[in-house]
Amino acid sequence: MAKPILVLKFGTASITTPKGELDELVIQDIARQVALIHDSYNLVIVSSGAVAAGKRFLKNYGATLNEKKAAASIGNPLLLNTYAKYFSAYGISIAQSLCERHHFSNRDQFLQLKRTYEELWKSNIIPIANENDVVSNLELKFSDNDELATLIAVGFGASQVLFSTSVPGVLDSEGKVIPELDTTDKKVLQLANKEKSASGLGGMTSKLNFARLANQMGIRVVIFGIRSENGIMNALDGKTGTLCHPQESNLPARKKWLASGSLVRGRIHVDAGAVKALLNRHSLLAVGISNVMSPFENGEIIEILDEENNVIAVAEAKIDSSVLKSGASLKNLEVAHADHIVLL
Repeated sequence: MAKPILVLKFGTASITTPKGELDELVIQDIARQVALIHDSYNLVIVSSGAVAAGKRFLKNYGATLNEKKAAASIGNPLLLNTYAKYFSAYGISIAQSLCERHHFSNRDQFLQLKRTYEELWKSNIIPIANENDVVSNLELKFSDNDELATLIAVGFGASQVLFSTSVPGVLDSEGKVIPELDTTDKKVLQLANKEKSASGLGGMTSKLNFARLANQMGIRVVIFGIRSENGIMNALDGKTGTLCHPQESNLPARKKWLASGSLVRGRIHVDAGAVKALLNRHSLLAVGISNVMSPFENGEIIEILDEENNVIAVAEAKIDSSVLKSGASLKNLEVAHADHIVLL
């Protein structure tokens, strides 16, 4: 049987010192723990930290977009060399995987990325993924590496995602770790501190949002503190951090990709009748569309919103949005087939 896929995500704050430099003691301990589970999983490590590793080499670094890109170009090899240094002590080889949003929005490119990872796993090599900050288009960037880790997990069919943080887990109002969460309740998002870390893009809100998405796709998620003793091992065993329970999901791989990895191009509002039809697994017809919020073309991915502005589904459009302006004669036109609609 194929080994289960495990995605480990390490944010900038969790692998850097208070001065913003790479914390080699943390990375050394990551290598030690990963070596203990390496034979049991096909592993993907999603690691931030390139900008933090490279920014000290730039004169008068001011965190502008261009300076961040320059810092990333310096820091990427430094970050990978640091991982390679400590993993080699356990006979483990690593590979770099710099990802961009279109690698997930284009189905063919996504499948190529997946096959590349599978080839690496055949030789027991661990891919270390990060956003390609040097060239990523600002408008098409991942929101943060929590999103990248989730897209990899959902798209590749991972069994678990572990989000490491600089705190022990999701904390309650008294600062105590909440051991378990049911992310089907959107109120869990209110548990997050709204502040982002000083060194990274994400925060607890991001982790909870993407934990909800992963859980919807049947993936177990643990949010844990990397500096807790044997944090990775204990997170796998449910002994540390906050466990976010997976839901049952029977979606085929393509629909999971559609729900999580696709790049939304258009947005539409639908009426109550269309919502009912979609919930009954019917196709989306033009008659149910009350408003085209942003245009789209045939084959592009659209978000479907109800009258209260809630996103209820994503779909692959069968027509251009311009066709919808043609009038009543097209009311029974199929805008998206049921097989290409995923309810959220």
